[in-house]
Amino acid sequence: MKLVSWNVNGIRAILKKGFLDLLDEFSADIVCLQETKAHPDQVQKVSWPDDWHRYWNAAEKKGYSGTAVFTREKPLDVTCGMGVRKHDAEGRILNLEFPDFHLINVYTPNSQDELRRLDYRTREWDVAFRRHVKAKEKTKPVIFAGDLNVAHREIDLARPRENVRNAGFTPEERESFTQLLAAGFVDTFREFESQGGHYTWWSYRALARQKNLGWRIDYFCVSESLRSRLAQVGILSEILGSDHCPVTLELR
Repeated sequence: MKLVSWNVNGIRAILKKGFLDLLDEFSADIVCLQETKAHPDQVQKVSWPDDWHRYWNAAEKKGYSGTAVFTREKPLDVTCGMGVRKHDAEGRILNLEFPDFHLINVYTPNSQDELRRLDYRTREWDVAFRRHVKAKEKTKPVIFAGDLNVAHREIDLARPRENVRNAGFTPEERESFTQLLAAGFVDTFREFESQGGHYTWWSYRALARQKNLGWRIDYFCVSESLRSRLAQVGILSEILGSDHCPVTLELR
Protein backbone atom coordinates (compact mmCIF):
# COMPACT_ATOMS: atom_id res chain seq x y z
CA MET A 1 0.00 0.00 0.00
CA LYS A 2 1.28 3.45 -0.92
CA LEU A 3 0.16 6.66 0.79
CA VAL A 4 0.95 10.25 -0.15
CA SER A 5 0.55 13.38 1.97
CA TRP A 6 0.81 16.94 0.67
CA ASN A 7 0.09 20.43 1.95
CA VAL A 8 -1.13 21.88 -1.34
CA ASN A 9 -1.55 25.49 -0.13
CA GLY A 10 -4.91 25.72 -1.90
CA ILE A 11 -6.64 22.93 -3.81
CA ARG A 12 -8.05 25.33 -6.40
CA ALA A 13 -4.59 26.70 -7.14
CA ILE A 14 -3.00 23.27 -7.39
CA LEU A 15 -5.75 22.05 -9.74
CA LYS A 16 -4.63 24.75 -12.18
CA LYS A 17 -1.09 23.39 -11.94
CA GLY A 18 -1.85 19.84 -13.04
CA PHE A 19 -2.94 18.17 -9.81
CA LEU A 20 -5.18 15.63 -11.55
CA ASP A 21 -2.23 14.44 -13.62
CA LEU A 22 -0.12 14.17 -10.48
CA LEU A 23 -2.85 12.21 -8.75
CA ASP A 24 -2.41 9.57 -11.43
CA GLU A 25 1.38 9.80 -11.43
CA PHE A 26 1.58 9.19 -7.68
CA SER A 27 0.39 5.59 -8.25
CA ALA A 28 -0.92 5.75 -4.70
CA ASP A 29 -3.75 4.06 -2.87
CA ILE A 30 -4.46 7.01 -0.57
CA VAL A 31 -3.65 10.72 -0.93
CA CYS A 32 -3.98 13.07 2.04
CA LEU A 33 -4.14 16.82 1.42
CA GLN A 34 -3.80 19.69 3.85
CA GLU A 35 -4.51 23.41 3.57
CA THR A 36 -7.10 22.83 0.87
CA LYS A 37 -8.67 26.29 1.48
CA ALA A 38 -11.94 25.27 -0.15
CA HIS A 39 -15.35 23.78 0.48
CA PRO A 40 -16.34 20.83 -1.73
CA ASP A 41 -18.94 22.91 -3.58
CA GLN A 42 -16.15 25.24 -4.72
CA VAL A 43 -14.57 22.43 -6.75
CA GLN A 44 -17.70 20.54 -7.77
CA LYS A 45 -17.18 21.32 -11.46
CA VAL A 46 -13.86 19.46 -11.50
CA SER A 47 -13.90 16.22 -13.50
CA TRP A 48 -12.62 14.04 -10.69
CA PRO A 49 -11.47 10.53 -11.67
CA ASP A 50 -14.14 7.90 -11.02
CA ASP A 51 -11.78 5.52 -9.23
CA TRP A 52 -11.24 7.74 -6.18
CA HIS A 53 -13.47 8.16 -3.14
CA ARG A 54 -13.16 11.77 -1.91
CA TYR A 55 -13.69 13.12 1.60
CA TRP A 56 -13.43 16.72 2.80
CA ASN A 57 -13.26 18.62 6.06
CA ALA A 58 -13.45 22.33 5.30
CA ALA A 59 -12.91 25.14 7.77
CA GLU A 60 -15.89 27.26 8.69
CA LYS A 61 -13.85 30.28 7.59
CA LYS A 62 -13.82 30.42 3.79
CA GLY A 63 -10.43 30.13 2.09
CA TYR A 64 -8.66 28.88 5.21
CA SER A 65 -7.10 25.62 6.39
CA GLY A 66 -9.03 22.45 5.49
CA THR A 67 -8.16 18.82 4.75
CA ALA A 68 -9.14 16.20 2.19
CA VAL A 69 -8.44 12.53 1.54
CA PHE A 70 -8.69 10.69 -1.78
CA THR A 71 -8.71 6.90 -1.48
CA ARG A 72 -9.16 4.08 -3.95
CA GLU A 73 -10.52 1.75 -1.26
CA LYS A 74 -13.72 2.88 0.38
CA PRO A 75 -13.10 3.24 4.12
CA LEU A 76 -15.21 1.56 6.76
CA ASP A 77 -15.93 4.89 8.41
CA VAL A 78 -15.09 8.58 8.02
CA THR A 79 -15.33 11.29 10.68
CA CYS A 80 -14.17 14.88 10.94
CA GLY A 81 -12.23 16.42 13.79
CA MET A 82 -11.44 15.35 17.35
CA GLY A 83 -14.90 15.85 18.79
CA VAL A 84 -13.88 19.09 20.49
CA ARG A 85 -15.70 22.13 19.13
CA LYS A 86 -12.88 24.54 19.93
CA HIS A 87 -10.42 22.53 17.85
CA ASP A 88 -12.68 21.34 15.04
CA ALA A 89 -13.93 24.58 13.44
CA GLU A 90 -10.84 24.92 11.24
CA GLY A 91 -11.22 21.61 9.36
CA ARG A 92 -7.84 20.30 10.43
CA ILE A 93 -8.52 16.58 10.91
CA LEU A 94 -10.05 13.79 8.83
CA ASN A 95 -10.30 10.30 10.32
CA LEU A 96 -10.69 7.27 8.05
CA GLU A 97 -11.02 3.72 9.32
CA PHE A 98 -9.73 0.88 7.15
CA PRO A 99 -9.76 -2.85 7.93
CA ASP A 100 -6.33 -2.93 9.59
CA PHE A 101 -5.60 0.67 10.62
CA HIS A 102 -6.98 4.12 11.35
CA LEU A 103 -5.71 6.91 9.11
CA ILE A 104 -5.70 10.45 10.50
CA ASN A 105 -4.99 13.30 8.10
CA VAL A 106 -3.91 16.31 10.15
CA TYR A 107 -2.99 19.94 9.59
CA THR A 108 -1.59 21.17 12.90
CA PRO A 109 -2.09 24.86 13.73
CA ASN A 110 0.89 27.14 13.13
CA SER A 111 2.07 29.06 16.17
CA GLN A 112 2.18 32.18 13.94
CA ASP A 113 4.22 35.37 14.01
CA GLU A 114 5.24 36.50 17.48
CA LEU A 115 4.09 33.04 18.62
CA ARG A 116 0.54 34.28 19.06
CA ARG A 117 -0.90 30.74 19.03
CA LEU A 118 1.98 28.91 20.71
CA ASP A 119 0.16 28.33 23.98
CA TYR A 120 -3.00 27.22 22.21
CA ARG A 121 -1.05 24.94 19.93
CA THR A 122 1.18 23.25 22.53
CA ARG A 123 -1.00 23.33 25.66
CA GLU A 124 -4.37 22.64 24.07
CA TRP A 125 -4.29 21.37 20.48
CA ASP A 126 -1.29 19.04 20.85
CA VAL A 127 -2.64 17.63 24.11
CA ALA A 128 -6.03 16.96 22.52
CA PHE A 129 -4.41 15.41 19.45
CA ARG A 130 -2.32 13.00 21.53
CA ARG A 131 -5.47 11.97 23.35
CA HIS A 132 -7.28 11.56 20.04
CA VAL A 133 -4.71 9.31 18.35
CA LYS A 134 -4.32 7.17 21.47
CA ALA A 135 -8.08 6.72 21.66
CA LYS A 136 -8.13 5.54 18.05
CA GLU A 137 -5.25 3.18 18.75
CA LYS A 138 -7.33 1.28 21.28
CA THR A 139 -9.10 -0.50 18.44
CA LYS A 140 -6.40 -0.81 15.75
CA PRO A 141 -3.03 0.71 14.75
CA VAL A 142 -2.88 4.35 13.68
CA ILE A 143 -1.21 6.16 10.80
CA PHE A 144 -1.26 9.92 11.04
CA ALA A 145 -0.04 12.04 8.18
CA GLY A 146 0.20 15.70 7.39
CA ASP A 147 1.73 19.07 8.03
CA LEU A 148 2.56 19.00 11.74
CA ASN A 149 4.17 22.44 11.65
CA VAL A 150 7.24 21.46 13.65
CA ALA A 151 10.84 20.66 12.77
CA HIS A 152 11.58 18.14 15.48
CA ARG A 153 15.38 18.09 15.52
CA GLU A 154 18.14 20.41 14.38
CA ILE A 155 18.74 18.24 11.32
CA ASP A 156 15.14 18.85 10.29
CA LEU A 157 15.82 22.40 9.11
CA ALA A 158 18.64 24.06 7.25
CA ARG A 159 19.35 26.87 9.71
CA PRO A 160 18.49 25.77 13.24
CA ARG A 161 20.48 28.41 15.11
CA GLU A 162 18.83 31.26 13.25
CA ASN A 163 15.34 29.84 13.84
CA VAL A 164 15.28 29.07 17.56
CA ARG A 165 12.09 30.59 18.99
CA ASN A 166 10.56 30.96 15.53
CA ALA A 167 7.22 29.25 14.95
CA GLY A 168 7.81 25.58 14.21
CA PHE A 169 11.14 25.39 16.02
CA THR A 170 10.46 26.48 19.57
CA PRO A 171 11.50 24.25 22.48
CA GLU A 172 7.82 23.93 23.40
CA GLU A 173 6.77 22.62 19.98
CA ARG A 174 9.71 20.27 19.70
CA GLU A 175 9.12 18.85 23.18
CA SER A 176 5.43 18.40 22.41
CA PHE A 177 6.33 16.37 19.33
CA THR A 178 8.77 14.33 21.40
CA GLN A 179 5.90 13.53 23.76
CA LEU A 180 3.74 12.47 20.83
CA LEU A 181 6.35 10.00 19.62
CA ALA A 182 6.93 8.80 23.18
CA ALA A 183 3.24 7.93 23.37
CA GLY A 184 4.02 5.04 21.02
CA PHE A 185 4.52 6.39 17.51
CA VAL A 186 7.31 6.24 14.94
CA ASP A 187 8.54 9.10 12.72
CA THR A 188 8.78 6.87 9.66
CA PHE A 189 11.24 9.05 7.73
CA ARG A 190 13.82 8.73 10.49
CA GLU A 191 13.54 4.95 10.30
CA PHE A 192 15.21 5.16 6.88
CA GLU A 193 17.26 8.38 6.92
CA SER A 194 19.46 9.64 9.76
CA GLN A 195 21.03 12.63 8.02
CA GLY A 196 19.91 16.22 7.46
CA GLY A 197 19.34 18.08 4.21
CA HIS A 198 15.92 16.55 3.55
CA TYR A 199 13.11 19.09 3.69
CA THR A 200 9.41 19.37 2.82
CA TRP A 201 8.74 23.11 3.10
CA TRP A 202 10.61 26.14 1.81
CA SER A 203 9.86 29.83 2.18
CA TYR A 204 8.95 31.65 -1.01
CA ARG A 205 11.56 34.24 -0.05
CA ALA A 206 15.21 34.55 -1.10
CA LEU A 207 15.23 31.53 -3.46
CA ALA A 208 15.00 29.24 -0.44
CA ARG A 209 13.84 26.23 -2.43
CA GLN A 210 16.54 26.56 -5.06
CA LYS A 211 19.12 26.77 -2.27
CA ASN A 212 17.42 23.96 -0.30
CA LEU A 213 17.07 26.17 2.77
CA GLY A 214 14.05 24.30 4.04
CA TRP A 215 12.30 22.60 6.93
CA ARG A 216 11.00 19.06 7.36
CA ILE A 217 7.57 19.64 8.86
CA ASP A 218 5.45 17.09 6.92
CA TYR A 219 5.32 13.61 8.37
CA PHE A 220 4.00 10.08 8.27
CA CYS A 221 3.93 8.65 11.78
CA VAL A 222 2.68 5.18 12.68
CA SER A 223 1.93 3.07 15.73
CA GLU A 224 4.87 1.02 16.96
CA SER A 225 2.99 -2.11 15.93
CA LEU A 226 3.27 -1.05 12.27
CA ARG A 227 7.04 -0.62 12.36
CA SER A 228 7.63 -4.04 10.81
CA ARG A 229 5.38 -3.14 7.88
CA LEU A 230 7.40 -0.07 6.85
CA ALA A 231 8.75 -0.66 3.35
CA GLN A 232 9.77 2.76 2.05
CA VAL A 233 9.37 6.49 2.65
CA GLY A 234 10.05 9.40 0.37
CA ILE A 235 10.16 13.16 -0.03
CA LEU A 236 9.14 14.21 -3.53
CA SER A 237 11.01 17.51 -3.54
CA GLU A 238 10.98 17.71 -7.35
CA ILE A 239 7.19 18.19 -7.39
CA LEU A 240 6.32 21.87 -7.45
CA GLY A 241 3.07 23.79 -7.16
CA SER A 242 3.09 24.49 -3.43
CA ASP A 243 5.57 25.76 -0.87
CA HIS A 244 5.47 22.18 0.47
CA CYS A 245 6.28 19.01 -1.42
CA PRO A 246 4.56 15.62 -1.11
CA VAL A 247 5.83 12.91 1.23
CA THR A 248 5.20 9.19 0.77
CA LEU A 249 4.88 6.02 2.81
CA GLU A 250 4.76 2.45 1.55
CA LEU A 251 3.65 -0.45 3.69
CA ARG A 252 4.24 -4.14 3.16
